[in-house]
Parts: sequence; C-alpha cells; structure tokens
Amino acid sequence: MSHIPAPGESEVNTSSRRKLWAERTHDQSTRKMLADDAQYFLRQSVSTPCLSTIARADGAYIEDTQGRRYLDFHGNNVHHIGYGHPRLKAAIAQQMDELPFAPRRFACEPATALAKKLSDIAPGNLSKVLFTTGGSSAVEVAMKIARAATGRHKSISFWDAFHGAGFGAASIGGEQMFRSHAVGPLLSGTQHVAPFDCYRCPYGYPDLNGKPQLELCKLTCANFVKYVLEKEGDVAAVFAEPARAVPYIPPPGFWAAVRQACNEHGALLVFDEIPTGLGKTGKLFACDHDDVVPDILVLGKALGGGILPLAAVLTTPELDVGENYAFGHYTHEKNPVSAAAGLTTIQIIEDEALVENAAKLGAIALQRLREMQSHHNVIGDVRGRGFLFGIELVSDKDSKIPANDLAEAVFYRCLDKGLSFKISMGNTLTFTPPLILTEEQLDFALTVIEESIMEECKLAGLDT
Repeated sequence: MSHIPAPGESEVNTSSRRKLWAERTHDQSTRKMLADDAQYFLRQSVSTPCLSTIARADGAYIEDTQGRRYLDFHGNNVHHIGYGHPRLKAAIAQQMDELPFAPRRFACEPATALAKKLSDIAPGNLSKVLFTTGGSSAVEVAMKIARAATGRHKSISFWDAFHGAGFGAASIGGEQMFRSHAVGPLLSGTQHVAPFDCYRCPYGYPDLNGKPQLELCKLTCANFVKYVLEKEGDVAAVFAEPARAVPYIPPPGFWAAVRQACNEHGALLVFDEIPTGLGKTGKLFACDHDDVVPDILVLGKALGGGILPLAAVLTTPELDVGENYAFGHYTHEKNPVSAAAGLTTIQIIEDEALVENAAKLGAIALQRLREMQSHHNVIGDVRGRGFLFGIELVSDKDSKIPANDLAEAVFYRCLDKGLSFKISMGNTLTFTPPLILTEEQLDFALTVIEESIMEECKLAGLDT
C-alpha cells in the first residue's frame, strides 16, 4: 500500500477537480503536449501531471498555448522583477558577448561584482559569499560550513519547512513529500521541532484572530528550540525560514529568543531566504522585520531574475573556514552570465523601488483580505507581509476545520478568471505576486478571489 503524504506547500495534481477542470479547459494540442511531458519526464507529486502548458511569460503574466493569460501570483518566487525584464535580457546578452563562461579556477569581474553587492546589502556582517546554481545546493553548502565551523554535525529545523530537494536539504526539511519513505534513512542528527503557527498552534495554545496570546503561551515554540539545544548539547546550527512561505509570520520576539538560545549553546543560526529574500516581504530580507541577523543566509530563486538559476550563501568572515576543503566548487559557481543576471536583478529592484512597492501594496492587500474575512465565515485566517500573503479557508471560524475542497474549487474558478496562485497545506490560498505588481492588478486579483469564494460557497450551499 503506497503512503500518501500530508499536504505540503503545493496542491496535488491528481484530484477529481483537477481532472474535471482539465477536461473542460484543455484542447487537443494542450493534451498532446501534456501527454508528451508525462511520457518523457519522471513522475513526481505536485508536478505530474502538469497543470497546463505555457507558451509565454511577460511582466506579471503567463500565457498558455491556447492564448489564456494569467496574472501570476505564484511564479515559484522567481519573478520579483517580472518575467523577461528588458534590462535584464540586455545585460545577459551583453555579458554573453563579452565573457560567456569562466572556468572555476579563474576570477572574473561579474562574479566579484555580485559578491561585493550582496556583501553591501546583506544584514549585519554577512560579507563572504559562495554561489551555486540552486537553492537546495546552497542550503547544503550552508550545512557543510556549519559543521566545519562548529565541529558538530547535528541540526535543528522545523516540521513543514521546505529547504530543497537535495538529500541533505530534504533531511533538514520538514515536508513528508520530500522525506520520501522510498529513499531510505536520511542524514543523522537532523532534529525537528514544531514550527510557529499561531492560528493552529501545535502546542495547543489559543489564538486571537490568528494572533498569538503571548501572555499564555510565552513563546513556547521558541522555548522548545532552546530546550532541544540544551538537551542535545552539541547542535551545529538551527536552520529556518524567517517567514514561512506557507505563509506564516513569526510571533513578536520569536527570532530574538531563538537567536539568544543559539548564542548560549554555541549553535549557528541559518536563515533560508530562498523564496523571501530581495524584497518579497516588503523589506530587502525577511529577517529585517525582526532585527535578527543570522550567521548564514541563503538566497536563491529571484536572484537570477527569473531567467537563470542562481543561489548564494552569505556568511560572516569568522565562518570562512574551508580553505583546505571544497564546500561548493560548482562548475558554474562563478558563471559570469549568471552573475551579471544577479547583479542586474538587484539593481532593478533598487532602481524601480520594488521593495517599497511590495510593502505599500502588500499592506493594502492585507487590509482588503481582512475586510473580506470580516464578511465571510469561510475565511478563517489572513496572514502575511508584503507580497507574501494568504488566506486559510475553513468550514467555519469556530471549528477551524480545513476546507480543502472549497480551496481547490476556488483555485480553479480563479484560474478561469485569469488568476494563478497555489494552495498550501491543503486549504491555504497562497499569493506571492511579483514586486512589479500595480495597484490595478492587485485590485483585479483581490476582486477575483472574493468573487470566486462567494460563487463557490453559493454553489456548494455554504454560508460564506
């Protein structure tokens, strides 16, 4: 009997609703392309079978092969500056003409310039850099550095977290889907604790409209990290997402408490900002909201501008401990074209004030969604920061029973209306628009979301 993992960060592709939507939406050429995809690619959950096809990606939009355009509130968090930004394409083309590749043993100006820029903008004294081609490998570089610097191999991370699909990254990750029963034992010493989740507190404390009651819980979620650090005694690092991409926002004081516990027990604090870094939450880094600086910070996804795969590991100078070894040494570690893409992406974010745009419009989005919550009984929780926000759909606000079927129905209705996003944890509509989003586009999206919720509730005979 096959094991079906619990819902994670993405919706599954094998539901009856998915099948019905595909039957009424896809034409013959789309079905042929999807069949070819299924024939040649190895199957894996949440991406097989594919949702649909794609022919174009431009700005905040994607377009399928039947000409349908979708405002993309998903984008795998790579599309901070929008798809196909003209300035980025020009920079990539110019770099390909000047220097298309640099063998690893040679220094090149684009890679050095990007490393310097990241050092300049990173919080605290994070000023030493290694590049990789993906977030998963960057997380594993961070794991190596933490082990080498501390002389310890154990880690603490959080259930439900996603840190990548690599063997090491999956070991510290907390999603069942990536901790497959079929791959055998994962890395030893990878301890897990329950995450912050004030709406559904795993420790049983009540919430107040999704907000923690700190006078009752006294940050039990942070205190348990401290407890495990004390009991283990030889933990190399705590690996965490400063804002969970589900999304969940930490309660006030959480990261300060974890930072202090790490300091007291000689453990490093590693922040995975692969989906949130470079402005997604309305500040350049998600950890900036909490004024906590990690020992290691990992970036990815948007760093390549939505065109090239690029990730980075940033550490303090004190953690530059691998001179006699090779923690990364990837063939494309200092690829000049990728580096030019990363540097140009950061410059575009700065020049176009995109972080400020995410903060401004994100606040508007949260206000609108909370107004919806006050009118609709099926919206149990609204949470987020900047352009990382979402709503959790429930049967009713008192029971908090997850409304998974309703969430899926709303998802497909929104697709029909031209809005794409993803469902997290089975019942949370998760929205991560590009930082270039306009107020008009945001208004369109929020209107579509509310209309779709109301229409599906009416169809199902639910009290909205």
